[in-house]
Amino acid sequence: MKGVKKHFEEEASEFDNTILKLVPHYTQMIDALVSAIPFKNSDSVNIIDLGCGTGYVSMNLKERFPNSNLTCLDFAENMIAKAKTRMKKYNNVTFYLEDITKFDFDKKYNAIVSSLALHHLETKKEKIKFYKKIFDALEPDGVFYNADIILGSNEALHKLYLIKWKEFMAKSIPGDEIEDTWMTKHHKEDRPEMLMDQMHWLEDIGFKEIDIVWKYYNFAVYGGTKSK
Repeated sequence: MKGVKKHFEEEASEFDNTILKLVPHYTQMIDALVSAIPFKNSDSVNIIDLGCGTGYVSMNLKERFPNSNLTCLDFAENMIAKAKTRMKKYNNVTFYLEDITKFDFDKKYNAIVSSLALHHLETKKEKIKFYKKIFDALEPDGVFYNADIILGSNEALHKLYLIKWKEFMAKSIPGDEIEDTWMTKHHKEDRPEMLMDQMHWLEDIGFKEIDIVWKYYNFAVYGGTKSK
């Protein structure tokens, strides 16, 4: 995680431009994440964005839920600084500079979201433990949705996913940079899991109404509800 934090600190200034080149249909993916939250636009809901980065997801949450109490959490100081600048026009926004794995949820939330962060948790055990922590931090009828990179369910699918991902990146990034920079970082720092495994984990923890809201090869938006 130290290496992940270091490169996020270094990449904060260019992150918004870079993410559009690295993640296929990024804005569509985030729109799916935010749209999946089932509350009324006028509701005063408590929402937390885990791994808020430069605040793009948080901004979209505030635009949809202007009366929400929004918590933005990230472990990279430069990312939080960018998020604060982006979010300065919005009210009732709290920022925490902290590692998500060490964060003790300060209250119950109606919605917990994350994007491109939880795959950095090292092991399946850590991920399951964190999903349980999220479940416990939700209000009854609260929801959790995650937008993240995933593995294919078999080797053939995983190879296809990587081919399609590289094809997308090649539209705006030189081939040598894809391999030497971004794929190297992916193999070194990312620990994605199979999507269907994660569906089973959520079900075992107690989530209901589990669904895959959006998917493009190795990127997906998925989550569920904590029933009353």
